[in-house]
Amino acid sequence: PTEDEKANHYMWRFWRRLPPPGCVTIFDRSWYGRVLVERVEGFASPEAWSRAYAEINVFERALVRHGTVLAKFWLHISSEEQEKRFRQRAEVPHKRWKLTDEDWRNREKWPDYEAAVHDMVERTSTRVAPWSLVPAESKEYARVEVLRILADHLEAALEGGLEVDPERDDSLG
Repeated sequence: PTEDEKANHYMWRFWRRLPPPGCVTIFDRSWYGRVLVERVEGFASPEAWSRAYAEINVFERALVRHGTVLAKFWLHISSEEQEKRFRQRAEVPHKRWKLTDEDWRNREKWPDYEAAVHDMVERTSTRVAPWSLVPAESKEYARVEVLRILADHLEAALEGGLEVDPERDDSLG
């Protein structure tokens, strides 16, 4: 985050980048950085990242309440597959830029990230904003599956979408 972003609530930088009606935005990691990277790396206090689960659920309910089609994907690979991909990137000159020393350092925290992902999915998968957990050992399979799920979300929205009663928060997940 920039200094300006750090001076505001962590959601502020994402709120500013939400698309206007009829447009699409793809966030890679997004507001989930608070409960993943910031949690594991110690950038956020336990109180801050613990509070973030509820903040995320409220934020996503508000988005859906106002007509956003929200699709959340976790592309799961094994530690072995990640290491294989890292080694391939290191060997291919035009892909080396994708790999940093920090990537290798973060691999050492794999169990911490697994625990954080488990908590994230468990605490933020709601009826109106469920997680789609996609096996991604095969890049081709993962890409096709994400597109299929996204098409299903968009089709459901075009056919009338999710019934949301704005007076009842419990109807939102």
